[in-house]
Amino acid sequence: MSLSTFDVFKIGIGPSSSHTMGPMRAAREFALRLKSAGVLERTVEVVIRLYGSLALTGSGHGTDRAVLLGLMGEEPQTVDPDAMEPALQQLRSSGELALLGQHLIRFDEPMQLLFMRAERLPRHTNGVRFTALDGGGVRLAEEDYYSLGGGFIVRGDDPESQDAAAAPPYPFSSGEQLLALCREHGLEIFELMLANEQTWRSTAQICEQLLALWHVMQACVARGFRQTGVLPGVLKVRRRAPKMHRTLTEGSAPQGALVAMDWVNAWALAVNEENAAGGRVVTAPTNGAAGIVPAVLHFYERFEPGASEQGIIRFLLTAGAIGMLYKRNASISGAEMGCQGEVGVACSMAAAGLVAALHGTNEQIENAAEIGMEHNLGLTCDPVAGLVQIPCIERNAMGSVKAINAARLAMRGDGTHKVSLDQVIATMRQTGHDMSTIYKETSQGGLAVNVPDC
Repeated sequence: MSLSTFDVFKIGIGPSSSHTMGPMRAAREFALRLKSAGVLERTVEVVIRLYGSLALTGSGHGTDRAVLLGLMGEEPQTVDPDAMEPALQQLRSSGELALLGQHLIRFDEPMQLLFMRAERLPRHTNGVRFTALDGGGVRLAEEDYYSLGGGFIVRGDDPESQDAAAAPPYPFSSGEQLLALCREHGLEIFELMLANEQTWRSTAQICEQLLALWHVMQACVARGFRQTGVLPGVLKVRRRAPKMHRTLTEGSAPQGALVAMDWVNAWALAVNEENAAGGRVVTAPTNGAAGIVPAVLHFYERFEPGASEQGIIRFLLTAGAIGMLYKRNASISGAEMGCQGEVGVACSMAAAGLVAALHGTNEQIENAAEIGMEHNLGLTCDPVAGLVQIPCIERNAMGSVKAINAARLAMRGDGTHKVSLDQVIATMRQTGHDMSTIYKETSQGGLAVNVPDC
């Protein structure tokens, strides 16, 4: 399976990469398959069945909205967040849905968008089934899709990822192998990643796209500082990032040794409040954990002497390498691993990225990534009311501070340590498999049942 940094970091919309972005992509792909099979014009109805975690927390995560927009032809990376609600209102008032924006079908949401809360499909808890019917109720097509976290999707029994036509020069499937390749060829991790990315893009394109991701992250923070009021949903959570930003910039906040932590908290909250509101974010590696990498990058840019665009590129390429290891050897899906697979992975990635930006050794990078995850093992995913708000928003602030500390701990040593990154990834995977399903993005346990919804 050949993965790219741009598979780990993707531009999309909130509030969830697995429950919003993935289902939107799956719905659009299903509509495109109807077109390629020549049955789009014969389709009169489409029935959507959500299973497992998609059914249990789909309403709070915007899954229902996402699949409808995907059938209309929208994509997470290009959809206008401000145009989504008007399009859905038009659908609901007319009772007609334009497949791929061109073929009208009748759509009665309560009858054709079904939440199968007591069932799940066999391959993954994030399952959705699309069924296309003609005017006589005859089934024209039916497909199952699975949303695997981070916006990744797979259809039916298809393999999770197709290998690219051109193989990268330095394929790796473990942290040990990554370090060995770097030693053998005299490369830093970011250099190895850059060489692999050059299989598919020029160096100029790689750097341009990485900096474009950084600019989207910056824009997300800036918008999060501008917006005010409460977030969507029954919890009525009030945005905190704007007030924190005003306090910090107007000089009313204490300017002591911990002011950097205040800024990190503000940057992380800004991103995840935007995510909760359905704004544009970068999966890093997921939406629920999208604030950690941007917050740590902002910390690097503001508080580290000598910060540069080259450092940001080093950071993102290295963080991408760590994200790939978790994707290959465990999972980045909260519905599979709990929040250790989202915030824990993001913390690990950001810690490694920061060490790389600060010119740490490959061994220090691997150590930082290991520390970042080791102290997130067992972290549950129990969103209150099925919304990506409590505890998700604050959890990104905590994960950001933890990532910075993991980087600092690693850089105070020489990279030697007892627990390897591979061992901690294997432990995360085992812990996720052992974890009760009520703690894996189902809102059936933990804070989700002990905190009143409203």
